[in-house]
Amino acid sequence: MYSILIDTSDKYLSVGLASDGKIVDSISYECWQRQSEFLIQDLDKLLKNNNVTRNDIEAVCASKGPGSYTGIRIALTVAKVMAFAINCPLYLTSSLEVLKDFSTPSICVVNARSKRSYVGVYDGEKTILEDTIMENKDLLEYVAAHPEYKVCGEVSYLGLEGYQANVLESLNQLMNDRNRVEDVLAAKPVYLKDNY
Repeated sequence: MYSILIDTSDKYLSVGLASDGKIVDSISYECWQRQSEFLIQDLDKLLKNNNVTRNDIEAVCASKGPGSYTGIRIALTVAKVMAFAINCPLYLTSSLEVLKDFSTPSICVVNARSKRSYVGVYDGEKTILEDTIMENKDLLEYVAAHPEYKVCGEVSYLGLEGYQANVLESLNQLMNDRNRVEDVLAAKPVYLKDNY
């Protein structure tokens, strides 16, 4: 049996196929603002290349945001439709948490544009700082105040180097009871809003 893994929350389109806790195949590439054009065909290609049918799928896991407004909706919509149609469990996790280093406290960051960042801070299963939006200057102060934390994500826009997680491996690891969705049709994306 197989699990489908999907992330389109930022500039990459990533789809994966996992079995027995291991990634067996994946497709991932930069696809900023074009994920909706390619997600279904890439998912179809992944399934066909591995001779996987809908009857072989036992779960779907996707990132639910924050991140690109359209990107979040694309992954979540496809994940919900698949889980509902196949009648299998749906798992949703923070698109920031999938960036963490599972072995150390992590400040996970995605560019929110306009001199702001989406930020979540995690230590293993524990959430230290709930996903939020920060001004970049405040984020840099937070990073400086927590030198023992690893900064994760593509953070060159902040003048930093970040740990680059394998998002699909992270989704696979985060497919647990904490992230299981009880009502597939009621699942909603996470859009962080502020006063801008």
